[in-house]
Amino acid sequence: MGSTPSLYDHAVALDIDAAGKTALLGALAAEVAQRLGRAEDEILGVLQDRERLGSTALGRGVALPHAQLGQLAHPALSFARLRRPIDFGARDGEPVDLVLLVLWPADSPQDFLPALAEICRVLREPKLLRRLRGAAAAGQALALLRAAGCDAPGGSQTRETDAR
Repeated sequence: MGSTPSLYDHAVALDIDAAGKTALLGALAAEVAQRLGRAEDEILGVLQDRERLGSTALGRGVALPHAQLGQLAHPALSFARLRRPIDFGARDGEPVDLVLLVLWPADSPQDFLPALAEICRVLREPKLLRRLRGAAAAGQALALLRAAGCDAPGGSQTRETDAR
């Protein structure tokens, strides 16, 4: 873990196994809770609440679970590439293998929807999706996301993990 120029806290995990949507959200919640020093059930709760409103699958094998969280200093992102795609309830019926979790500070709601819209735009690029699916290392995936615009200047921590 080291400092990087970034607006967000990041974690990147490649080739992880998840039995399904619930297990994946649990694993992501555990990771981000540890990174943020928050309760795992708090993070999982806000993610599950959002999923109950409707699936956060975007289509093309991509999901964007997201929620606003109180007492959060800055946005936190976790990117996961799954070893095997899982059903996420996508409208296009495609299982999900790329997941970008976004937690946003509840005290800056005016920036939340514009940020999500930009991330959605970025995650619809077929070339980026191919490159993310083919990334050989977590650092490469993170660089792809940053180059595509899922980042902005600021300061935070990044943790990269290759689950192999």
